[in-house]
Amino acid sequence: MTLNIAIIGAGIAGITAARTLAQAGHRVHVFEKSRGAGGRMSTREGVFGTFDHGTQYFTVRDPRFSLALQTVPGTTEICRPWSANAVRVLDPLGHVFEAARNTKDAHFVAKPGMNALVRHWAKPLGAAVACQTQVTRLERSAKGLWTVHAVNSASGKDVSEKHAGFDRVLMAMPSVQTEQLLRNSGKATASAAWLKAMAKVEVAPCWTLMLAFPNAIQPDLHIGPQWNAARSTHHRVAWLARESSKPGRGKLERWTIQASATWSTEHLEDAAPRVQAKLLRAFSELTGIRAEPSHAEVHRWRYAKTITPLGVSHQYNPANGLGTCGDWHLGHRVEDAFVSGLELALSVCQSAHRL
Repeated sequence: MTLNIAIIGAGIAGITAARTLAQAGHRVHVFEKSRGAGGRMSTREGVFGTFDHGTQYFTVRDPRFSLALQTVPGTTEICRPWSANAVRVLDPLGHVFEAARNTKDAHFVAKPGMNALVRHWAKPLGAAVACQTQVTRLERSAKGLWTVHAVNSASGKDVSEKHAGFDRVLMAMPSVQTEQLLRNSGKATASAAWLKAMAKVEVAPCWTLMLAFPNAIQPDLHIGPQWNAARSTHHRVAWLARESSKPGRGKLERWTIQASATWSTEHLEDAAPRVQAKLLRAFSELTGIRAEPSHAEVHRWRYAKTITPLGVSHQYNPANGLGTCGDWHLGHRVEDAFVSGLELALSVCQSAHRL
């Protein structure tokens, strides 16, 4: 039986689910509120180059994820190993107090930015991916078909008339946004069991600072520390990475700094200039780089790193055709999102065969 399936969210989980279902012969339509696919595997582009201001890298442990990376045409040219396995751990003053840990996990990045992997996988879906389309409510008809109510996220114009007649609706969004959509859709849609389970999921926010130092572009000149990535015990900063050290990124000196979950939570509603100033001071303390950056900006992720996951790979109710997926079901890794999207899609396929 061929199903008409709506998927909300074009991050790695949503695109993995969409590709799997399309390859199984189902019709898919992906709704994404941003301007392009990627989710937290995002890349900020500017005159000084790119910044991976969300996910910094990914590991490959699940054999199904490894197989996808090796067999999807063009993927091996996009994904490259990065020497982040030489990560140091810094004390609050920026001194290295723990050397790089020995790990068998290779660290990979996509080039020219982290979003390249998701966008490459989304290409075969073509017009089935509707960007700048924010879903506001779901409605089920007496015949059991779903209408996806949505607005254009840029103009606010209602575009719901285009999106009706879906057999299944799969939500590949952060847990809080998924829960809110279910509540907005009424008691008939919001499963009490799902809402109770999802209420236990904890996802921390993250402020990210992006810096560029174009004056340090002289050959082989590195300002500040010689390491390319470090974890920090500074109360403001959890992670620092030299973007220009990543494959395919260009040599112009650029840094991405991610604030700690605790500090980000405490300062979640602070004005961006105040956050930028505080994180820039912490960056200087940790790296010794006192030069004024030519470019500095911050980005706030309300839902960044899963602290307490749901504990199952996905949720799916074949009786009403609703499902959820995303990294928050299992953890915070890219491959958690991949596994979640894959296993939800497989559940939908299996139930369709039984119809």
